[in-house]
Order: sequence, then C-alpha cells, then structure tokens
Amino acid sequence: MIASSFLERLQKKRLLVKTRKRGMHKGSRQSSAFGSSLEFSDFRVYQPGDDVRQIDWNVYGRTQKHYIKRFLDEQEVAIAIYLDMSSSMRTYSGKWDLARLCAAALSHIVLSSEDRLSFVPFASTNIQPIRRKGAVYRKQVFHEIQRLEERESTTAFFAQLSQQILKNQQLAILLTDGLEPLDVIEAALKKLRSVKQEVWLFQLLAEEEMKPSYSGDVKLVDSESAGTVNISMNPLLIENYQRRLNDHNQQLEAICRTLGCRYFLMNGEKDIQTILFHDLPRQGFMN
Repeated sequence: MIASSFLERLQKKRLLVKTRKRGMHKGSRQSSAFGSSLEFSDFRVYQPGDDVRQIDWNVYGRTQKHYIKRFLDEQEVAIAIYLDMSSSMRTYSGKWDLARLCAAALSHIVLSSEDRLSFVPFASTNIQPIRRKGAVYRKQVFHEIQRLEERESTTAFFAQLSQQILKNQQLAILLTDGLEPLDVIEAALKKLRSVKQEVWLFQLLAEEEMKPSYSGDVKLVDSESAGTVNISMNPLLIENYQRRLNDHNQQLEAICRTLGCRYFLMNGEKDIQTILFHDLPRQGFMN
C-alpha cells in the first residue's frame, strides 16, 4: 500500500532533462525562449509592434523611457519510459516490484511536471502503452502501472525496443536488467541517440543475481528460453559468475558513456524512497 505522503513528495520532484522541447505546447519547464509565462527574465527597450500592456510604467517613471518586461517561456518535454517486462525481469519478485514501482513513480513525476508521458511496457504483447499529458492523470497512471502483470513468456527487451522506438521524444528512460548481449543493447542505444534523444539506462538486478546463494546440485532454468542445465554449485563457480557479471555491467556502463547515455545500477532489494529521494537526486537525475 502506497502512502499518500509518498505521492505528495513525488509531485514536488522534477526530472533534470537537458534537451528542450522543440515545439509550442505549454508545460511547467522554463526554456531559453521568451514567451508569456509568469517567470520574469529582464527588460528591453520598447519597439514598435510590441504589446503595450508589457510596458513597465514604474521603470518609465524612473527613466522616462519605455521598457517592456520579458518572461521565460514554459514548454513541455516529451518523455518515454520503457519498462522491461521480459521473463528475466519477473523471475525475482523484489526486482519486479521495484521495477514497476520505479516506473510508476517516474511517470507520476513526469505528469506532475505537466510534461508529456509515453509509458511503453516491452516486451509484453498483452499490455498497451500509456500516453498521457497533465497532472490530473498522475495518480491514475501511477496505480495503473503498479497493477501491471504479465503471465506469458516474452521476447527480449532490447530486441523489441530497436524495432519500436518512439520518435519525437526528448528523453528515453529504460528500466531493465540489461542482461541481453551487449551488441544488441548497443544497437538499440545507438538508434535512440540517432533520433536525438537523451537516454537514461537504469539497470535493476536482484540481490540473488548479484550474489547467488545457491549450493550443491541444482537445475538452472533460463527464464526466457526455458532451457535447463544441471550443475554443481561451488564457490569457484559462483566467483566466476560474479566476475563475468561485473565485467558485463562495466562494459554496459562504458557503452552508455561512449554514446552519451546516462547509466545507473539499482539493487532490486533497495528501498524505493532511498532511490528516488537520495540516490537519483545525488546522481543529478532529478531535483
């Protein structure tokens, strides 16, 4: 059960998006263009054709010259949140719960900011994307994402993402375990960057994935292919697995850095409030 105080804290947060909207829709973000918001910028000398209602008569009284006020325009940002719903994401309940909650919270923040949200659940074939604009939808969308369930086995996240990238977005947020082949991930990230989108990759891994506690003879089942393998777990095997996982994650972070994407690793057992109100602000993702 989500406390109302949690949602109240969320609506005060803002994502720190670098890219500005290339359009005329109004939002709650200040652009470098000048328009008609209530956020004052500076004065300039009145010129024929300017709106006389913008003349500041107090300044005229002091200088005997006509100056008009300039205001910063407010423009929306289009943000796409892609949630990995592949079978590997849903194997561990803590990891899947955190992924849904994080996606729901980020969507709530986007809508509270009067930005335009596109929420896309990959690689589900049964759940449709959510497209909303306006703070009035924030609670509805938050609870809708929290209730998401997928029972079927699904295809890989990044393979589907490459084929269905949304255009005309300023920011793409990817919530995934990032356990697909690095060349497939890199190809998808390159496509996102080629359409001029800022990209944040949030990698979520369960504690059991990072530090396996298995021992003895076990049967491992691939959550996506359903393939099985019988192995005898021992400290050396676990050590080799952890070394390969760390190497994979380091290469993933390096790919993100090379392509100009931002990367953040989350432990699936971590408290959501610590992530949202401490970790992400400290890393410069929000304020």
